[in-house]
Amino acid sequence: MIVQNDAIDVRVDPPLGTIRLNRPDAGNALTLAMADAIVDAIGDLHLEKRVRAVVIVGAGDSFCVGRDLREMHGGHEETPPDKAPHAPQRWGDEVERFRDVLVTLLEFPKPVIAAVGGPVSGFGVAMLLASDLVIATDAAKLSLPDTRHGLVAGLVTPLLAYRAGASTAARLLLTANEFSADEMHRLGLYHELVGNDLLWARASQMANDLQSVSAEAVGLTKRLLLETAGERLMTDLTCGAITSATARTTEAAQAGVRAAVEARETE
Repeated sequence: MIVQNDAIDVRVDPPLGTIRLNRPDAGNALTLAMADAIVDAIGDLHLEKRVRAVVIVGAGDSFCVGRDLREMHGGHEETPPDKAPHAPQRWGDEVERFRDVLVTLLEFPKPVIAAVGGPVSGFGVAMLLASDLVIATDAAKLSLPDTRHGLVAGLVTPLLAYRAGASTAARLLLTANEFSADEMHRLGLYHELVGNDLLWARASQMANDLQSVSAEAVGLTKRLLLETAGERLMTDLTCGAITSATARTTEAAQAGVRAAVEARETE
């Protein structure tokens, strides 16, 4: 096992490489350090010739509940009034690091499989949308609660429109409701639903099946999809990052994130 970060585990079990988000007590909420570690891990797995596919999975009962709101809230509190004009640049830099995670996954020439065994929300949804294949269990409820917190899911929005169309994206993004795994499967966001005890076995089987196809052809196919069907995606992700960073400077975001953190601390 290679440990990239205290909260990220990376394994190589040929032909499968695994990135496990390992903050189960926090719903695998992503910190900035974790985002950087995922980018590094993908780079390492790119160089590992024995790996034909990569699985992203969450430890414990959740896949990923999104951005670590405590870290985000701390960022707001650490910005004194006289430094407020520089806040947009700060938030822009942070959002850009999360955008890098998605771009790295999208441009990775090997298939990426998201194995979703529990609730997924916020940036966790962006990661599964940036994956090529999604396997989920009945427990994999999906939600995008950003608007409740005064935030904008700027990195999720372009990917959701790319994968499911603008109409579905509007419904999931604007209502901030929680949706069942069955509905996500019906919409095509989850490619397969399996029993909880079969999630890892199915991901391993997919990786083994990929040994029968050309790695070069797979890489070229992924690039073709990105350059045709996803022609505007990289530009749209940049626009989304800017919008997300802008939203974080508002009073609504500061109040919403504070309320969400306080609610979690009293649970």
